[in-house]
Amino acid sequence: MDFEDTPEEAAYRAKVRAWIEANKDALPDRDHGSRAESVAAAKKWQARKYEAGYVGITWPKAVGGQGGSAMQQIIFNQEEAKYNAPTGLYAIGLGMCIPTVFSHALSPDIAQRYVPIAMKGEEVWCQLFSEPAAGSDLAGIRTRAERDGDEWVINGQKVWTSGAHLSDFGIVVTRTDPNVPKHKGLTMFIVDMKAPGVEVRPIKQMSGGSEFNEVFFTDVRIKDTHRLGDVGEGWKVSLTTLMHERLAVGGKPASAPGVKEMIELAKAIDFAEGSALEQSHVRQQVADAYIADQGIALTRMRTISALSSGRTPGPESSISKIVIANNMQDMGAFASDLCESAGLMMGDDAPDLPHLTRFQTSYIGSAGLRIAGGTDEILRNIIAERVLGLPGEIRPDKDIPFSEATKLGL
Repeated sequence: MDFEDTPEEAAYRAKVRAWIEANKDALPDRDHGSRAESVAAAKKWQARKYEAGYVGITWPKAVGGQGGSAMQQIIFNQEEAKYNAPTGLYAIGLGMCIPTVFSHALSPDIAQRYVPIAMKGEEVWCQLFSEPAAGSDLAGIRTRAERDGDEWVINGQKVWTSGAHLSDFGIVVTRTDPNVPKHKGLTMFIVDMKAPGVEVRPIKQMSGGSEFNEVFFTDVRIKDTHRLGDVGEGWKVSLTTLMHERLAVGGKPASAPGVKEMIELAKAIDFAEGSALEQSHVRQQVADAYIADQGIALTRMRTISALSSGRTPGPESSISKIVIANNMQDMGAFASDLCESAGLMMGDDAPDLPHLTRFQTSYIGSAGLRIAGGTDEILRNIIAERVLGLPGEIRPDKDIPFSEATKLGL
């Protein structure tokens, strides 16, 4: 494992650092309270990055990208993460949707219509996959698309769609043939989120936010030109999206507190015997968190080392994601327990303790991280079957028509 930049990587890092420093006036100096302010800040920073050529770093030049290396993208992300950069609005669109669009659009004209304007940040995208009866089992979706001349008519429901309430367009996977096995009857489309028949309903979360949504489709019409890939090849197209999703959500969120914050919180809490950090059981918990954090960091370095030397990374992203989400939950729960009853208080009533709010927010969000981008169970299956070579799960619905499988309750 090589922890050092190559001379070329070091030069690129210096260039990125200099640019961010020269353009940090476009970064917000605080977390914006209103949605409108947050969106405006994200659009301003995205436009500035686009003008400088720091969007689509690894994408082909033919679609407006820079044709750069994965290491260049990693370096830019590392340097950008040191600032309060508002990148969340575009994480799904540019991280997952747009690569799917330029990889599977039926014509260059479609890619040219959507890719450059998304790169500039002028249009926001969402990913419409999960349904009430199809979460981890994506191929079990029931949203239908039926052909009508040169158009398709979509009816159904999606759920847990991040950012749908802020999005202009989305990619939606639908069932176009229920009379073949479930993985073979899917087709994906580009959908206008403002089209007639599209209804977005925000879901109130326990954190108080509403970042996820239900989306309902009632006789929504989509031109066949906006199909992604061949009819019935939606699973293949979806794998492109999922591959990018694993990379986009595989790392620890920049806002998540770490061991340093855990130590500062423990120092600020007094027990009869002294500060919390002086207690052996607290120190043991801090040590466990440190070991997990170091394991995550070193595993990430394995991925970066592979990319830097031109090799294809192994299963590190799947392993890291499982550990990260669990570690965030463990640290958040311990921090709240350490504060006793005060650990349950948020907002104006919360005690003035260092980083407590961040631990509480991280704890609440970590449950979602164990689901988004592949549940723990799915990732464990991937590691078991594709890495360790263990026997696959029994899948009785694999080779029978989807319509028959649903009748049998499979």
